[in-house]
Amino acid sequence: MRVAGMITEYNPLHMGHLRLVETIRQSLGRDTAIICCMSGDFVQRGDLAVVRRQARAKAAVMSGVDLVLELPLPQSVSSAEGFAEGGVGLLLATGLLDTLVFGSERGDTDALQQVASVLLRENFPAALRGELAAGISYPAARQRAVSKLAGSALADVLSRPNDLLGVEYCKSLLRRASDVRPLAVRREGTPHGQDMSSDTGFPSSTAIRALLRRGERAAALSRMVPAMRACYLEEEAAGRAPVFYETVERVILYRLRSMSRADFAAFDEGREGLSNRLYDASRDTVSVRETLERAKTKRYPMSRLRRMLLWAALGLTERERALRPAYLRPLAMSATGRKLLARMRTCAALPVLTKAGDVSALGSEAETLLRLEARAADLYALACPVTAAASGGAVWKEPPWIADAVSFGKDVP
Repeated sequence: MRVAGMITEYNPLHMGHLRLVETIRQSLGRDTAIICCMSGDFVQRGDLAVVRRQARAKAAVMSGVDLVLELPLPQSVSSAEGFAEGGVGLLLATGLLDTLVFGSERGDTDALQQVASVLLRENFPAALRGELAAGISYPAARQRAVSKLAGSALADVLSRPNDLLGVEYCKSLLRRASDVRPLAVRREGTPHGQDMSSDTGFPSSTAIRALLRRGERAAALSRMVPAMRACYLEEEAAGRAPVFYETVERVILYRLRSMSRADFAAFDEGREGLSNRLYDASRDTVSVRETLERAKTKRYPMSRLRRMLLWAALGLTERERALRPAYLRPLAMSATGRKLLARMRTCAALPVLTKAGDVSALGSEAETLLRLEARAADLYALACPVTAAASGGAVWKEPPWIADAVSFGKDVP
Protein backbone atom coordinates (compact mmCIF):
# COMPACT_ATOMS: atom_id res chain seq x y z
CA MET A 1 0.00 0.00 0.00
CA ARG A 2 1.38 3.40 -0.99
CA VAL A 3 1.32 6.17 1.59
CA ALA A 4 1.09 9.85 0.65
CA GLY A 5 1.47 12.73 3.06
CA MET A 6 0.14 16.31 3.09
CA ILE A 7 0.86 19.31 5.32
CA THR A 8 -2.27 21.36 5.85
CA GLU A 9 -4.27 23.82 7.92
CA TYR A 10 -7.81 23.12 6.61
CA ASN A 11 -8.96 26.47 7.93
CA PRO A 12 -11.62 25.50 6.85
CA LEU A 13 -11.73 22.51 4.48
CA HIS A 14 -12.98 23.49 1.00
CA MET A 15 -13.42 21.93 -2.44
CA GLY A 16 -9.84 22.65 -3.49
CA HIS A 17 -8.63 20.54 -0.57
CA LEU A 18 -11.00 17.75 -1.56
CA ARG A 19 -9.72 17.89 -5.13
CA LEU A 20 -6.17 17.34 -3.83
CA VAL A 21 -7.26 14.20 -1.96
CA GLU A 22 -8.98 12.89 -5.09
CA THR A 23 -5.95 13.72 -7.25
CA ILE A 24 -3.68 11.73 -4.95
CA ARG A 25 -5.72 8.58 -5.45
CA GLN A 26 -6.09 9.18 -9.19
CA SER A 27 -2.32 9.65 -9.57
CA LEU A 28 -0.98 7.10 -7.07
CA GLY A 29 -3.74 4.48 -6.97
CA ARG A 30 -7.15 4.14 -5.35
CA ASP A 31 -5.72 2.15 -2.44
CA THR A 32 -3.20 4.89 -1.53
CA ALA A 33 -3.38 5.77 2.17
CA ILE A 34 -3.21 9.48 3.05
CA ILE A 35 -1.62 10.89 6.19
CA CYS A 36 -2.24 14.55 6.87
CA CYS A 37 -0.10 16.68 9.18
CA MET A 38 -2.41 19.51 10.29
CA SER A 39 -1.96 22.69 12.31
CA GLY A 40 -3.74 22.83 15.65
CA ASP A 41 -5.77 25.76 16.99
CA PHE A 42 -3.33 28.42 15.78
CA VAL A 43 -2.12 28.82 12.21
CA GLN A 44 0.92 29.94 10.28
CA ARG A 45 -0.15 33.52 9.54
CA GLY A 46 -0.37 34.25 13.25
CA ASP A 47 -4.11 33.77 13.68
CA LEU A 48 -6.63 31.53 15.44
CA ALA A 49 -8.18 28.74 13.38
CA VAL A 50 -11.84 29.51 12.65
CA VAL A 51 -12.81 26.02 13.91
CA ARG A 52 -10.92 24.01 16.53
CA ARG A 53 -8.48 21.25 15.60
CA GLN A 54 -10.72 18.29 16.53
CA ALA A 55 -13.55 19.38 14.21
CA ARG A 56 -11.22 20.07 11.28
CA ALA A 57 -9.46 16.71 11.74
CA LYS A 58 -12.78 14.87 11.86
CA ALA A 59 -13.94 16.64 8.68
CA ALA A 60 -10.68 15.67 6.96
CA VAL A 61 -11.15 11.96 7.71
CA MET A 62 -14.80 12.12 6.67
CA SER A 63 -13.54 13.64 3.39
CA GLY A 64 -11.09 10.86 2.55
CA VAL A 65 -7.93 11.41 4.62
CA ASP A 66 -6.95 8.31 6.60
CA LEU A 67 -4.92 9.72 9.46
CA VAL A 68 -4.57 13.29 10.79
CA LEU A 69 -1.51 14.02 12.92
CA GLU A 70 -1.15 17.29 14.80
CA LEU A 71 1.60 19.68 13.72
CA PRO A 72 2.99 21.02 17.03
CA LEU A 73 2.35 24.65 17.95
CA PRO A 74 5.94 25.94 17.47
CA GLN A 75 5.91 24.79 13.84
CA SER A 76 2.25 25.76 13.22
CA VAL A 77 2.98 29.42 14.02
CA SER A 78 6.43 29.57 12.44
CA SER A 79 7.65 31.10 9.18
CA ALA A 80 7.03 29.24 5.92
CA GLU A 81 10.43 27.57 6.34
CA GLY A 82 9.74 26.47 9.92
CA PHE A 83 6.22 25.33 9.03
CA ALA A 84 7.50 23.22 6.14
CA GLU A 85 10.47 21.83 8.04
CA GLY A 86 8.25 20.79 10.94
CA GLY A 87 5.60 19.21 8.74
CA VAL A 88 8.07 17.32 6.56
CA GLY A 89 9.99 16.11 9.61
CA LEU A 90 6.81 14.87 11.29
CA LEU A 91 5.59 12.99 8.21
CA LEU A 92 8.99 11.40 7.59
CA ALA A 93 9.08 10.34 11.23
CA THR A 94 6.09 8.05 10.62
CA GLY A 95 8.41 5.75 8.64
CA LEU A 96 5.61 5.10 6.14
CA LEU A 97 5.73 7.90 3.58
CA ASP A 98 6.71 7.45 -0.06
CA THR A 99 5.20 10.64 -1.59
CA LEU A 100 4.73 14.19 -0.28
CA VAL A 101 1.85 15.92 -2.09
CA PHE A 102 1.01 19.63 -2.00
CA GLY A 103 -0.96 22.23 -3.91
CA SER A 104 0.91 24.73 -6.04
CA GLU A 105 -0.05 27.63 -8.30
CA ARG A 106 2.40 26.42 -10.94
CA GLY A 107 2.05 22.68 -10.38
CA ASP A 108 5.59 22.15 -11.68
CA THR A 109 7.48 19.85 -9.30
CA ASP A 110 10.74 20.12 -11.23
CA ALA A 111 10.75 23.93 -11.11
CA LEU A 112 10.07 23.94 -7.37
CA GLN A 113 12.90 21.48 -6.79
CA GLN A 114 15.27 23.58 -8.88
CA VAL A 115 14.53 26.68 -6.79
CA ALA A 116 14.94 24.64 -3.60
CA SER A 117 18.37 23.50 -4.74
CA VAL A 118 19.37 27.13 -5.43
CA LEU A 119 18.37 28.11 -1.88
CA LEU A 120 20.66 25.36 -0.58
CA ARG A 121 23.70 26.45 -2.58
CA GLU A 122 26.76 27.57 -0.63
CA ASN A 123 26.79 30.94 -2.41
CA PHE A 124 23.12 31.73 -1.72
CA PRO A 125 23.51 33.24 1.82
CA ALA A 126 26.02 35.81 0.54
CA ALA A 127 23.75 36.70 -2.38
CA LEU A 128 20.82 37.11 0.02
CA ARG A 129 22.80 39.34 2.40
CA GLY A 130 23.74 41.56 -0.51
CA GLU A 131 20.09 42.10 -1.41
CA LEU A 132 18.98 42.64 2.18
CA ALA A 133 21.60 45.38 2.49
CA ALA A 134 19.45 47.43 0.12
CA GLY A 135 16.77 47.62 2.83
CA ILE A 136 14.11 45.61 1.01
CA SER A 137 11.91 42.92 2.57
CA TYR A 138 13.21 39.40 3.09
CA PRO A 139 10.85 37.83 0.49
CA ALA A 140 11.86 40.41 -2.13
CA ALA A 141 15.55 40.01 -1.31
CA ARG A 142 15.34 36.25 -1.59
CA GLN A 143 13.61 36.44 -4.95
CA ARG A 144 16.22 38.87 -6.27
CA ALA A 145 19.05 36.65 -5.03
CA VAL A 146 17.58 33.61 -6.79
CA SER A 147 17.10 35.69 -9.94
CA LYS A 148 20.78 36.62 -10.00
CA LEU A 149 21.88 33.03 -9.40
CA ALA A 150 19.38 31.16 -11.60
CA GLY A 151 17.41 33.63 -13.69
CA SER A 152 14.20 35.61 -13.27
CA ALA A 153 11.93 32.91 -14.73
CA LEU A 154 12.88 30.48 -11.99
CA ALA A 155 12.85 33.18 -9.29
CA ASP A 156 9.24 34.01 -10.18
CA VAL A 157 8.26 30.76 -8.45
CA LEU A 158 8.85 32.56 -5.14
CA SER A 159 6.20 35.19 -5.90
CA ARG A 160 3.23 32.94 -5.13
CA PRO A 161 2.45 31.61 -1.64
CA ASN A 162 1.68 27.97 -2.41
CA ASP A 163 4.65 27.70 -4.78
CA LEU A 164 6.80 29.20 -2.05
CA LEU A 165 5.61 26.60 0.47
CA GLY A 166 6.22 23.90 -2.13
CA VAL A 167 9.80 25.11 -2.50
CA GLU A 168 10.24 24.89 1.28
CA TYR A 169 8.87 21.31 1.28
CA CYS A 170 11.31 20.35 -1.49
CA LYS A 171 14.15 22.11 0.31
CA SER A 172 13.43 20.14 3.49
CA LEU A 173 13.45 16.85 1.57
CA LEU A 174 16.69 17.77 -0.21
CA ARG A 175 18.38 18.83 3.02
CA ARG A 176 17.53 15.44 4.52
CA ALA A 177 18.55 13.54 1.36
CA SER A 178 15.15 11.84 1.61
CA ASP A 179 13.96 9.36 -0.99
CA VAL A 180 10.36 10.53 -0.49
CA ARG A 181 9.10 11.94 -3.80
CA PRO A 182 7.54 15.43 -3.88
CA LEU A 183 4.45 15.86 -6.08
CA ALA A 184 3.06 19.32 -6.82
CA VAL A 185 -0.58 19.45 -7.90
CA ARG A 186 -1.74 22.54 -9.75
CA ARG A 187 -4.04 24.63 -7.58
CA GLU A 188 -7.22 25.95 -9.20
CA GLY A 189 -9.69 28.64 -8.24
CA THR A 190 -9.39 31.72 -6.04
CA PRO A 191 -5.76 32.67 -5.31
CA HIS A 192 -4.58 31.81 -1.82
CA GLY A 193 -5.12 34.73 0.55
CA GLN A 194 -7.50 36.59 -1.76
CA ASP A 195 -10.73 37.74 -0.16
CA MET A 196 -13.36 37.01 -2.79
CA SER A 197 -16.56 35.03 -2.72
CA SER A 198 -16.92 34.27 -6.41
CA ASP A 199 -18.53 30.97 -7.36
CA THR A 200 -15.94 30.39 -10.09
CA GLY A 201 -13.31 27.76 -9.36
CA PHE A 202 -12.53 26.84 -5.77
CA PRO A 203 -12.91 29.64 -3.20
CA SER A 204 -9.93 29.94 -0.86
CA SER A 205 -10.05 29.41 2.90
CA THR A 206 -9.36 33.14 3.24
CA ALA A 207 -12.50 33.94 1.25
CA ILE A 208 -14.61 31.58 3.37
CA ARG A 209 -13.30 33.08 6.61
CA ALA A 210 -14.02 36.55 5.28
CA LEU A 211 -17.62 35.54 4.61
CA LEU A 212 -17.96 34.22 8.16
CA ARG A 213 -16.42 37.39 9.57
CA ARG A 214 -18.93 39.50 7.63
CA GLY A 215 -21.80 37.37 8.92
CA GLU A 216 -22.53 35.80 5.52
CA ARG A 217 -22.94 32.37 7.09
CA ALA A 218 -24.97 30.65 4.36
CA ALA A 219 -22.50 31.72 1.65
CA ALA A 220 -19.56 30.50 3.75
CA LEU A 221 -21.17 27.13 4.48
CA SER A 222 -21.96 26.57 0.80
CA ARG A 223 -18.25 26.80 0.02
CA MET A 224 -17.13 24.22 2.58
CA VAL A 225 -17.01 20.51 1.72
CA PRO A 226 -20.05 18.60 3.11
CA ALA A 227 -18.13 17.03 5.99
CA MET A 228 -16.63 20.38 7.04
CA ARG A 229 -20.06 21.96 6.84
CA ALA A 230 -21.51 19.26 9.11
CA CYS A 231 -18.66 19.56 11.61
CA TYR A 232 -18.86 23.35 11.55
CA LEU A 233 -22.58 23.24 12.32
CA GLU A 234 -21.92 20.88 15.25
CA GLU A 235 -19.33 23.29 16.61
CA GLU A 236 -21.61 26.29 16.06
CA ALA A 237 -24.47 24.57 17.88
CA ALA A 238 -22.13 23.90 20.81
CA GLY A 239 -21.09 27.57 20.91
CA ARG A 240 -17.54 26.87 19.71
CA ALA A 241 -17.56 28.40 16.21
CA PRO A 242 -16.69 30.59 14.46
CA VAL A 243 -13.55 31.65 16.32
CA PHE A 244 -11.85 35.00 15.62
CA TYR A 245 -9.10 36.76 17.52
CA GLU A 246 -11.40 39.76 18.17
CA THR A 247 -13.22 37.66 20.79
CA VAL A 248 -10.07 37.55 22.94
CA GLU A 249 -8.74 40.91 21.78
CA ARG A 250 -8.76 42.42 25.25
CA VAL A 251 -6.92 39.44 26.66
CA ILE A 252 -4.25 39.86 23.97
CA LEU A 253 -4.01 43.62 24.48
CA TYR A 254 -3.70 43.12 28.24
CA ARG A 255 -0.86 40.68 27.66
CA LEU A 256 0.92 43.14 25.34
CA ARG A 257 0.53 46.09 27.71
CA SER A 258 1.85 44.06 30.64
CA MET A 259 5.10 43.34 28.75
CA SER A 260 8.26 45.46 28.97
CA ARG A 261 10.33 46.55 25.99
CA ALA A 262 12.81 43.80 26.91
CA ASP A 263 9.98 41.25 26.93
CA PHE A 264 9.04 42.27 23.39
CA ALA A 265 12.67 41.98 22.26
CA ALA A 266 12.58 38.25 23.09
CA PHE A 267 10.07 37.76 20.26
CA ASP A 268 12.12 39.58 17.62
CA GLU A 269 13.73 36.78 15.58
CA GLY A 270 16.27 38.92 13.79
CA ARG A 271 16.84 41.44 16.60
CA GLU A 272 16.06 44.12 14.00
CA GLY A 273 14.09 46.55 16.14
CA LEU A 274 10.69 45.35 14.99
CA SER A 275 9.85 44.54 18.61
CA ASN A 276 10.24 48.24 19.49
CA ARG A 277 7.61 49.16 16.92
CA LEU A 278 5.19 46.59 18.35
CA TYR A 279 5.91 47.75 21.90
CA ASP A 280 5.26 51.40 21.04
CA ALA A 281 2.13 50.56 19.04
CA SER A 282 0.68 48.43 21.84
CA ARG A 283 0.79 51.26 24.38
CA ASP A 284 -2.03 53.37 22.99
CA THR A 285 -3.91 51.34 20.36
CA VAL A 286 -7.26 49.75 21.24
CA SER A 287 -7.41 46.83 18.80
CA VAL A 288 -5.08 44.14 17.50
CA ARG A 289 -5.63 45.35 13.94
CA GLU A 290 -4.65 48.90 14.88
CA THR A 291 -1.56 47.67 16.72
CA LEU A 292 -0.41 45.76 13.66
CA GLU A 293 -1.11 48.63 11.27
CA ARG A 294 0.80 51.07 13.49
CA ALA A 295 3.83 48.75 13.70
CA LYS A 296 3.96 47.74 10.02
CA THR A 297 6.78 48.86 7.73
CA LYS A 298 7.49 48.20 4.04
CA ARG A 299 10.34 45.86 4.95
CA TYR A 300 8.33 43.36 7.01
CA PRO A 301 5.26 41.41 5.81
CA MET A 302 2.16 41.61 7.98
CA SER A 303 2.31 37.84 8.55
CA ARG A 304 5.59 38.23 10.44
CA LEU A 305 4.11 40.93 12.67
CA ARG A 306 1.05 38.79 13.33
CA ARG A 307 3.24 35.85 14.34
CA MET A 308 5.28 38.02 16.70
CA LEU A 309 2.10 39.37 18.27
CA LEU A 310 0.71 35.84 18.65
CA TRP A 311 3.95 34.57 20.21
CA ALA A 312 3.71 37.40 22.71
CA ALA A 313 0.03 36.71 23.44
CA LEU A 314 0.78 33.02 24.03
CA GLY A 315 3.94 33.77 25.97
CA LEU A 316 5.95 31.57 23.60
CA THR A 317 9.55 31.89 24.75
CA GLU A 318 12.49 31.51 22.39
CA ARG A 319 13.20 28.10 23.90
CA GLU A 320 9.59 26.98 23.38
CA ARG A 321 9.58 28.19 19.77
CA ALA A 322 12.68 26.07 19.18
CA LEU A 323 11.04 22.86 20.44
CA ARG A 324 11.00 20.13 17.80
CA PRO A 325 8.27 17.47 17.37
CA ALA A 326 8.71 14.94 20.17
CA TYR A 327 5.81 12.59 19.41
CA LEU A 328 3.23 11.69 16.76
CA ARG A 329 -0.18 12.72 18.08
CA PRO A 330 -3.22 11.52 16.08
CA LEU A 331 -6.31 13.74 16.05
CA ALA A 332 -8.59 11.60 13.84
CA MET A 333 -8.41 8.42 11.79
CA SER A 334 -10.30 6.05 9.52
CA ALA A 335 -10.16 2.25 9.71
CA THR A 336 -7.13 2.39 7.41
CA GLY A 337 -5.67 5.07 9.64
CA ARG A 338 -5.86 2.72 12.61
CA LYS A 339 -3.79 0.19 10.65
CA LEU A 340 -1.26 2.89 9.77
CA LEU A 341 -1.03 3.84 13.43
CA ALA A 342 -0.37 0.22 14.39
CA ARG A 343 2.46 0.06 11.85
CA MET A 344 3.89 3.34 13.12
CA ARG A 345 4.26 1.92 16.61
CA THR A 346 6.92 -0.43 15.21
CA CYS A 347 8.63 1.70 12.54
CA ALA A 348 8.23 5.39 13.49
CA ALA A 349 11.18 7.52 14.53
CA LEU A 350 9.03 9.25 17.18
CA PRO A 351 6.71 7.69 19.77
CA VAL A 352 2.97 7.63 19.08
CA LEU A 353 0.92 9.53 21.68
CA THR A 354 -2.80 8.70 21.71
CA LYS A 355 -3.49 9.44 25.39
CA ALA A 356 -2.31 12.83 26.64
CA GLY A 357 -1.91 11.48 30.16
CA ASP A 358 0.86 9.16 28.95
CA VAL A 359 3.13 11.99 27.83
CA SER A 360 5.28 11.99 30.98
CA ALA A 361 6.62 8.57 29.98
CA LEU A 362 8.05 10.11 26.78
CA GLY A 363 10.48 12.46 28.51
CA SER A 364 10.68 16.07 29.63
CA GLU A 365 10.77 17.62 26.15
CA ALA A 366 7.60 15.80 25.08
CA GLU A 367 5.86 16.84 28.29
CA THR A 368 6.96 20.46 27.86
CA LEU A 369 5.62 20.46 24.30
CA LEU A 370 2.21 19.03 25.24
CA ARG A 371 1.84 21.41 28.17
CA LEU A 372 2.55 24.23 25.75
CA GLU A 373 -0.22 22.91 23.49
CA ALA A 374 -2.58 22.76 26.47
CA ARG A 375 -1.79 26.33 27.49
CA ALA A 376 -2.45 27.60 23.97
CA ALA A 377 -5.66 25.57 23.66
CA ASP A 378 -6.97 27.16 26.84
CA LEU A 379 -6.50 30.64 25.36
CA TYR A 380 -8.18 29.45 22.16
CA ALA A 381 -11.16 28.20 24.19
CA LEU A 382 -11.71 31.72 25.52
CA ALA A 383 -12.34 32.86 21.94
CA CYS A 384 -15.42 30.62 21.63
CA PRO A 385 -18.53 32.68 20.80
CA VAL A 386 -20.45 31.27 23.79
CA THR A 387 -18.78 31.66 27.18
CA ALA A 388 -20.22 28.39 28.48
CA ALA A 389 -18.29 26.53 25.77
CA ALA A 390 -14.95 28.01 26.82
CA SER A 391 -13.91 25.42 29.39
CA GLY A 392 -10.22 24.61 29.55
CA GLY A 393 -8.25 21.38 29.57
CA ALA A 394 -9.39 20.08 26.16
CA VAL A 395 -5.94 18.75 25.29
CA TRP A 396 -6.02 16.43 28.31
CA LYS A 397 -9.63 15.29 27.86
CA GLU A 398 -10.26 14.58 24.19
CA PRO A 399 -9.10 11.31 22.55
CA PRO A 400 -8.61 10.97 18.77
CA TRP A 401 -11.80 10.74 16.74
CA ILE A 402 -12.17 7.36 15.02
CA ALA A 403 -14.48 6.74 12.08
CA ASP A 404 -16.72 3.73 12.67
CA ALA A 405 -16.26 1.08 9.98
CA VAL A 406 -20.02 0.38 9.81
CA SER A 407 -21.70 3.76 10.20
CA PHE A 408 -19.11 6.25 8.97
CA GLY A 409 -18.99 9.42 11.01
CA LYS A 410 -19.98 7.89 14.35
CA ASP A 411 -17.73 8.41 17.36
CA VAL A 412 -16.16 5.25 18.72
CA PRO A 413 -15.05 4.99 22.36
